[in-house]
Amino acid sequence: MPVVGFVYAGSADASVDRMRAFRKGLSETGYVEGQNVTVEYHWLEGQLDRLPALMADLVRRRVAVIAAEGLVAALAAKAATATIAIVFSAGDDPVKLGLVASLARPGSNATGDNFFDVEVMAKRLELLHELVPNAVRVAVLVNPANQAVAEPTLHEVQEAARTIGLQVHVLNASTSDEIDAAFAILVRERPDALFVAPDALFISSRRAQIATLAARDRIPTAHATRDEVVAGGLMSYGTDIAGRGRQSGVYTGRILKGEKPADLPVVQASKLELVINLKTAKALGLTIPETLLATADEVIQ
Repeated sequence: MPVVGFVYAGSADASVDRMRAFRKGLSETGYVEGQNVTVEYHWLEGQLDRLPALMADLVRRRVAVIAAEGLVAALAAKAATATIAIVFSAGDDPVKLGLVASLARPGSNATGDNFFDVEVMAKRLELLHELVPNAVRVAVLVNPANQAVAEPTLHEVQEAARTIGLQVHVLNASTSDEIDAAFAILVRERPDALFVAPDALFISSRRAQIATLAARDRIPTAHATRDEVVAGGLMSYGTDIAGRGRQSGVYTGRILKGEKPADLPVVQASKLELVINLKTAKALGLTIPETLLATADEVIQ
């Protein structure tokens, strides 16, 4: 059976929907895990320094496809091989990053989907400001070990903050202990809200920790994914993780059938969703504007 290497910087227990969607996409192209394809799942749990060795091993064993979930995995896969097919899911412009030659004709061994995480950060900050209209100072939590996400996050948020008239305070965290330390700084500095970068460590591995600390310290939070809001975050604005996982599965299956990544256009996200946790808002003493409640794709009670 062909072997697919599935690589994600987050954790398995927090990525059940992502896995389910990937398998669904595979099945739509005629592949069933364990019957006619083997999928090896590699969960980094935020330990990004493992990526080079992991990618080198997948290349050495000549897996059929590398499914690289997230920007940092996509860049590591592209750096490791120019021959093995790569299906990526990236939150920034894949042309700018050198993953493909163009969206319509990737022209190399890589293709996948672009879900606009970077492009919508300004909008995410604007929505957070609508939810917390009296905010003056906003903290931004980034993972310095993942500069592919941290750099564009800080650039976009700082630009948007200047437009809105907000002050930005940067917090760095690459481990669970450092997240605790970042929240200790929050308690001391008392910013009005927290913008959480779309980093796999925060989205997957440590989202419950961040939600618990934010609730304890009564700090409104903005996130990239619905899962973080389900965990207790205040709001998210971004694309659907399950939809991205399904698309990765579909393209992986099509490549296994013989299609070439160079000829498969990069799929761009067609839908962005706003999710608001009303229970969290009430606990924080926030009144959600009716206009936002009306336009939200989901309101969690």
